[in-house]
Amino acid sequence: MAWATPHHRRQDVNAAGDCLIADAQVVSLMRRDDMLAVINNWRSSHSFPLQGFKTTLLRRAKNVDQRAIVAQRLKRLSSIAAKLHRFPSMKLSQMQDIGGCRAVVQDVGCVGQLVKLYARGRSKNPTKRHEFLSDKDYILHPKVDGYRGVHLIYRYRSTSKKHRVYNGLKIEIQLRSKLQHAWATAVETVSIFTGQALKSSGGEADWHRFFALMSSAIALREKQPLVPDTPTSKDELVQELRSLTEKLKVVNALQGWSYALKQLPAKNVTEAVAFLVVLDTVAYTLATTGFKKEELPRATEAYLAVEKATASKPGTQAVLVSLDSIHALRSAYPNYFLDTNAFVTALKLEIK
Repeated sequence: MAWATPHHRRQDVNAAGDCLIADAQVVSLMRRDDMLAVINNWRSSHSFPLQGFKTTLLRRAKNVDQRAIVAQRLKRLSSIAAKLHRFPSMKLSQMQDIGGCRAVVQDVGCVGQLVKLYARGRSKNPTKRHEFLSDKDYILHPKVDGYRGVHLIYRYRSTSKKHRVYNGLKIEIQLRSKLQHAWATAVETVSIFTGQALKSSGGEADWHRFFALMSSAIALREKQPLVPDTPTSKDELVQELRSLTEKLKVVNALQGWSYALKQLPAKNVTEAVAFLVVLDTVAYTLATTGFKKEELPRATEAYLAVEKATASKPGTQAVLVSLDSIHALRSAYPNYFLDTNAFVTALKLEIK
């Protein structure tokens, strides 16, 4: 296959990033189309370096865990925009996770072994290999929202005349245990099916607190540091976790959304761009209605009508989701159903 190569100067890439998050009213359609073309070329250009990093990650991950799951992805446009909004001083060409690959291994011991393999690889020939930029250990130092894992940032470097065009592009490698990955999958699921930006500090405080508590519960099981500002007492932690699990109806919600995701069609096999999903978690029935792009105004009206009709039915959930977001969830988490079940199982063990 013909790999994409960068066609634009860094300043033009940065200008396109600025345009992406600018007020839509001041950006002409023509300028926006040009901007999207620049961003797409910049993003696509990470595909070749990413493939190489993923191949190495797969080999090393299988070395420590034969059942390791390795995946790669290019950052979604919506995620690029969200990150530029969150970090106003950041320029698009500086973003280090446009291309990313991830390994999910059995436990934190395997994560540690994998980190050592990368350190050993760097020490063998530091000047001719890809340039190591930094690492972030969110297992030893969890984020306040509960996210845990290890990130390694590299800058692509090649002496090959053919591949020199990719020099300087950054790739992020994520390493997680199975439980850490199950936690991250659950966050993505709740974000998509509730419309909350939980990964960027948006959304309801109760959901944020629930995930911070659950991350600490998993940390205790993995014998790792707790998430900041969560109870250090196991009893207090479980008591608060149990209370929020019941209040948010977490188990029913996750199981229902998992079922809904399984029933929705794959991208490109339907003209619908969004689906109104109505799930009865008592009778365990699912009703879905697809809406084409031109029907979206009617979709929001239908969503409101269903919300009113089901307000007195606590076992019924209604949500309007875009097919793009569902496709993104399936792509980013190919072992989605296993991850969701693993999270629910882990949660039940904690609150039993």
